Amino acid sequence: MNKMTTYSLALLVVLSILAGCGKEEAVPSTSPTASATTTATPNTATSTTSPVTTATASPQTSTKPVQSPSASPKTSSTPSKSDGLQVIAKPESVTVLVNKQFSLPSSYEPTDLVYPDIPFTFAEKIEKRKMRSVAAEAIEKLVAGAKKDGINIAGVSAYRSYATQKSLFQRYVQKDGEEKAKMYSAVPGTSEHETGLAIDVSGSDGKCAAEDCFGGTKEANWLEKHVQEYGFVIRYPKGKEKITGYQYEPWHIRYVGVDTAKDMVAKKMTMEEYYNAVPVSK
Repeated sequence: MNKMTTYSLALLVVLSILAGCGKEEAVPSTSPTASATTTATPNTATSTTSPVTTATASPQTSTKPVQSPSASPKTSSTPSKSDGLQVIAKPESVTVLVNKQFSLPSSYEPTDLVYPDIPFTFAEKIEKRKMRSVAAEAIEKLVAGAKKDGINIAGVSAYRSYATQKSLFQRYVQKDGEEKAKMYSAVPGTSEHETGLAIDVSGSDGKCAAEDCFGGTKEANWLEKHVQEYGFVIRYPKGKEKITGYQYEPWHIRYVGVDTAKDMVAKKMTMEEYYNAVPVSK
């Protein structure tokens, strides 16, 4: 019996020890939780505010890149006007392309405007007589060359300021509506007259000045054959309306320089085609 008692007691001791070991292994199961909490919040005083500050700062930081791109288009669109027009960087260039896509700055005014020594269909010495000096010299030669061939050319309208073009365009809109006005008149900033390099011409009698009936006249026929010799092109030729965005205007000539003009005429190209800026929408 003593042996049995001893064996039983020993068995009880072993079982007690094993049960105690099982309780010790249960402690690590809660330990990682406490450990993780301690790692994330090493200091209870700071851990309460630290995650909040981080969480709050993180969304604010993430919104900054969103605001930056939205601000960028505004910056880029500022010089290109509300209707998507691109503002020309070098408006003083003799070959500057001005049309329904490319606009002069509203503040642009040529610094070398002069009065060309040619006859005009009006007597007043006003703004629309002026041209840039290089174009003025060229138009004088053109008028003299035409006269030698028995053709009398007179100026109708040359330079216009932004303010003048704005007033003129608004008048046409009131008369014919915006859609129709845009076929024969330019939105302010997009008129070649604002460059000081373009001029509308007619016969010296002023008949059919800036009107469709000018086409087919002896003056119009002479211009079509000879303008490039003096550095001009007929800016809005027949059959190119969908490219230029304007109706045929045999009276509107534009100075681009002799070499460029001759090359354009030889290739039968508009400025849009020549400078690979096609098409221009109406």
